[in-house]
Amino acid sequence: MDVDEFWDLIERSGRETDTRRTRVAWLADELSRRPVEEIIDYHIWWTTTQNRGCTIDMYAAYWFVFGMGSLDGFEYFVNWLVGLGRETFEAVSDCPDRLIELPQVLHLLELEESYADSTKLRPRDPEQMREELPEFESLAYVAYDAYERVTGQNPDGLNEAVDTRGVSGEFPLVPTLGSVPHGEGWDFDDGQELARRLPRIARYRDQ
Repeated sequence: MDVDEFWDLIERSGRETDTRRTRVAWLADELSRRPVEEIIDYHIWWTTTQNRGCTIDMYAAYWFVFGMGSLDGFEYFVNWLVGLGRETFEAVSDCPDRLIELPQVLHLLELEESYADSTKLRPRDPEQMREELPEFESLAYVAYDAYERVTGQNPDGLNEAVDTRGVSGEFPLVPTLGSVPHGEGWDFDDGQELARRLPRIARYRDQ
């Protein structure tokens, strides 16, 4: 499986399903029909793609746009961003400042504004609200499910197979073990640095 096939699966899963739960199931089923080597290939591309999103500026964009700073939440946000498809992911990973321009993000911010306005109707369906969140934890697990189904072995064997190929993931982030987003660190309280690194997001915050 090459990178184009990886992205084709990610994008097809979004087109052919209508909930996150069914999307994860679709991907696991699709991978389970393939040889174990392709499952390993898929997880290698997943890992390298996740790593590409694990930068300090991406974390800052997540922090400032959504007002959240959890490292676990950041990982699940990167998963969500991958789930938006190749073109979107690559645009934002190349320039995290573009996050504020995504239609999906603008929609989420409109929802957030409506929650703060008691005169506006709010969505009542908890399941629908979960579907809107900018996080997608379970998208990271589909290859483990498929690996276990195909091999009958402990899914931890998938990590060992990926490690054998010289690929390691930057998530989960554990600062005490030196695992943090890559890139030059900077002070998020420094407004001038924010304006320099993430000018679109800085303008949004100043509105």
